[in-house]
Amino acid sequence: MAKRGHAWSRPKSEEEEEEEEGEDPVDAMVSRSGCAAQHWALQECMAEQRDWRRCQAQVEAFRHCMAQRQRPHP
Repeated sequence: MAKRGHAWSRPKSEEEEEEEEGEDPVDAMVSRSGCAAQHWALQECMAEQRDWRRCQAQVEAFRHCMAQRQRPHP
């Protein structure tokens, strides 16, 4: 009887490899930016409101934080 394919024998997709590595790349980037608190506040608002237009205060706070972090420092 021929063996059928097993999950362990097939090549992993990039998504599966990222899941195994742990942290989501977007979460890692936001954490490195120093704006994680603003990001999570925006995510929470979006989950509750389901409309980004109702989360403008959080959008602006996150945008402002990211803009501050991206400015070149002398």
